[in-house]
Amino acid sequence: MAGALSPARRVSILGATGSIGASALDVIARHPQRFALEALAAGSRVEPLLELCARFHPRVAVVADPGAYAALRDGLAARGLATEARAGAAALDAIAADPGCDTVVAAIVGAAGVSSTLAAARAGKRLLLANKESVVLAGEILVRAAREGGATLLPVDSEHNAIFQCLPPDGARGGVRRLLLTASGGPFRGRSRESLRTVTPAQACAHPNWVMGRKISVDSATLMNKGLEVIEAHHLFGFPADAIEVVVHPQSVIHSLVDYVDGSVLAQLGNPDMRTALAHGLAWPERIDSGVAPLQLAELARFDFERPDLEGFPCLGLAYAALRAGGSAPATINAANEVAVAAFLDGRLSFPGIPELIAATLDALPAEPAPDLDVLLACDARARRQAEEICRKMTRA
Repeated sequence: MAGALSPARRVSILGATGSIGASALDVIARHPQRFALEALAAGSRVEPLLELCARFHPRVAVVADPGAYAALRDGLAARGLATEARAGAAALDAIAADPGCDTVVAAIVGAAGVSSTLAAARAGKRLLLANKESVVLAGEILVRAAREGGATLLPVDSEHNAIFQCLPPDGARGGVRRLLLTASGGPFRGRSRESLRTVTPAQACAHPNWVMGRKISVDSATLMNKGLEVIEAHHLFGFPADAIEVVVHPQSVIHSLVDYVDGSVLAQLGNPDMRTALAHGLAWPERIDSGVAPLQLAELARFDFERPDLEGFPCLGLAYAALRAGGSAPATINAANEVAVAAFLDGRLSFPGIPELIAATLDALPAEPAPDLDVLLACDARARRQAEEICRKMTRA
């Protein structure tokens, strides 16, 4: 029947208390006949999770931190909610693979989200990928697990979602020349590397266009976010590093482009709001209202483009080097970046110290073969230890 709704999708959101989770829940709330919530998961933030449970009534609520289980259980009981409380990494994996849901939003920040993302892929879910570390750390394994499990990978980073929309729908790649990832340039675009030594965490987290968590905001400010997205694009779409380019577009209206061999360049445009990509992933191949205001082209004064400043923001170049090195190098750069950003946010490291620490960690740990997840996780742990040691030396200097 024309206009009939699809059967309700049952959705689990891993990382429900973050900015991606909030945007996904906003879209879901607009379509109560189309979506139902199976599970909500958070790290250790019990009170925000309890508030979401009171509003959305999922069947299960999970905290990754086992020490927060009692607070979650008792908080649900005190509110008279029937939601079941669970805790721990195994519980995250279990809800990701649970047959009670068919769609998983993977939005846990950092390497902590890798295991549950893989669990959803192996279980054949519609997997909305917002955890870039899963792809950076274990991209080949994730893509293989999705293929073997029959999962559908739908990227919801605005850039990868844009590329997904601009690529041929039949999966053919023969006519594509290159992928063009757009970057806003972050809050410090145009500043010299020397002037960045006085940057504060508050300044780095004040993104000019997007509302994001602290870690990803710092990644955007250093351009590491774009570097990780280059590695992601390689795994998600099968293009080599030389066919993936980054262009700075400060307005953040063109989210990415695909360049074809016939001279055509297809772009996806929209207001800078994650709900567009999330609505696309939740309803694909259909289109639904996301709550995002229509783009008013006549009100846009201009579109600017420029090449990224690799001297002032060397993280992007380091990410390309890690992609070309292959093996364990992407896991190493991801781990070193997490350590560096945490040290910067804690006031232990300067803003330019972030790429300095990452480069030193890559130099200390040359790439090696990484054929499976256990090896990659061992590389990740080793890189974190190495980065922490280097960070201590840097802070004492």
